[in-house]
Amino acid sequence: MRPAAGLESMVRRRPVLSDGENARQPLAAEQSGASRLVVISWALYDLANTIFSMNIVSLYYSLYVVNVMRAPDSAYGYANSLSMGLMFLTAPFLGALSDQYGKRKPFLVLSTLVCVLFTFFLGLKALLPSLALFVGANYAFEAGLVFYDSLLAEVSTPANRGRVGGIGIGLGYLGSFIGVGAGLLLLHRIGYSGLFRVSAGLFLLFALPCFLFVPERRRAAGPFASSFCGKARAAVRQVVRTIREVKRFSGVGRFLLSRLFYADAVNTVIVFMGIYITNEVGYSERQAQVLLLGAISAAVLGGFLWGVVVDHTGPKRALDMVLILWVVTLLGIVAGAVLRWPKGLFWPFACLAGVALGGTWASDRPLMLALSPPEKVGEFYGLYSMVGRFANITGPALWGVIVNELGLGRPAAVFSLCVLVATGFFLLRPVHDRPSTLLGPSNGNRG
Repeated sequence: MRPAAGLESMVRRRPVLSDGENARQPLAAEQSGASRLVVISWALYDLANTIFSMNIVSLYYSLYVVNVMRAPDSAYGYANSLSMGLMFLTAPFLGALSDQYGKRKPFLVLSTLVCVLFTFFLGLKALLPSLALFVGANYAFEAGLVFYDSLLAEVSTPANRGRVGGIGIGLGYLGSFIGVGAGLLLLHRIGYSGLFRVSAGLFLLFALPCFLFVPERRRAAGPFASSFCGKARAAVRQVVRTIREVKRFSGVGRFLLSRLFYADAVNTVIVFMGIYITNEVGYSERQAQVLLLGAISAAVLGGFLWGVVVDHTGPKRALDMVLILWVVTLLGIVAGAVLRWPKGLFWPFACLAGVALGGTWASDRPLMLALSPPEKVGEFYGLYSMVGRFANITGPALWGVIVNELGLGRPAAVFSLCVLVATGFFLLRPVHDRPSTLLGPSNGNRG
């Protein structure tokens, strides 16, 4: 959802996906292909959670904090950093805990319900209580992604993993279209508080098919105590062991280090793009909504197209192309503001950002799956989430420091994101998108 010589596409190989020799083939695709109902139900969760990502994280709540409650960029940035910090500390534990229980969906349902509940009450008039609810809602949203991403193995086959992921990405950004469209129609009637409640309801509504129709093979639970406390202790031990050994899995460590940089930049774009468009480029809130609808349309198309690219070239090569596109796009966004280009010239760069956003996760998630050893899929997705959020602890905070404390302005903050993406690109270059192999201590890390 995120090139070596002789590279073969990951989707042309038989991947190792789940615990045990008899559980390697995805449940929903044991014969000729994944059930359409299962695939669409899984992908609809992408639509559901992207409504939250757009309406709450990216656009309406950030505008509510900065333009209505008159708080600085840094207040919203620090709240986002706090939620990401909590996610960083607990993501691998959550993934490992789901491995211990042998199930992902119960954790996905619980995290979604918590996010929906906190989102419903976001429109408080007091700044600090509202930000506290946002921290809780965003944490629960991110926790849900740990479990949702690892379900990709259950709903796809080796031959269609890129396309299935692309469907999820495409429907996800269609969710952004729905969210922004709801704002265009309803914001002037029901206000921000009412729109937050509508967003919570839409999240729950579109998440229900995933809860009801996506089956999950029950894996063997961890060989530890059956109580919750016993499983929690076992999960912590499992995470510590994995962190110590991660360099022995070829490619995983370097991929996660690369993701530390580029995912931070991408997520920071998501957090501040609404503020940047209105307060830096000069669009009105309504003009910004229309612009974002155009960018979302490009992201929907990009999600499907990048899924096909992943299937034909492999997720690693596709991700390389996506990161190059990000660098070009961010440089254009900086140049447009610094050189004071006409506002209309911001449109092509907004659409390119949409295409790049769709491609990031369409290539990123399959690459993580390709590198993950079979018995650690949930745990490694926890690490995947953890490193993707680590720099995001400092990313929004750094944005606030650059804009508010140093007074360098928002274009300088965007340029710093461009540097992060370029760093991630160069770190990723030696990685192979092939199933991860366990290396001996003397062999080092080839990837």
